[in-house]
Amino acid sequence: MRPILYALSFLAVIGLAFWAYRENYATQKLLRQVEALQTEIGTLREALAVQRAEWAYLNRPDRLRELSTINFDRLGLFPLEPTQFGQIDQVSYPVPPAMFLQDSLDGILTINLSGTLADPDAPTDDRAKTTEIVDSHEEQVP
Repeated sequence: MRPILYALSFLAVIGLAFWAYRENYATQKLLRQVEALQTEIGTLREALAVQRAEWAYLNRPDRLRELSTINFDRLGLFPLEPTQFGQIDQVSYPVPPAMFLQDSLDGILTINLSGTLADPDAPTDDRAKTTEIVDSHEEQVP
């Protein structure tokens, strides 16, 4: 019985040594890959810093002003005037689309994408569209 126990213990030690050997080399390989990636990241960060410096150099206001003056006729640029700007209330924002939910008590409820309930009695273009959609839906339902 003892020789079998010794043989099994010896095989277990050999197996664990083989496993530790493999894990050691796998870990070293991964450490080399991590080091290579860190070197690449450092190189890319340096390149990015250079590109940002070049961008800042090329976008200097005095340089852009000089280029626009030189190429004024070719580009067809016009000088900025205060009349070219508008007020915020002159901007027309799109109306958010509405979603429709069937309610057993009230018929159709209109819910804006912002999550607020729309007033069903309010005379708006969206309410007219809602009525048209509901009417066309009722015609299609048997």
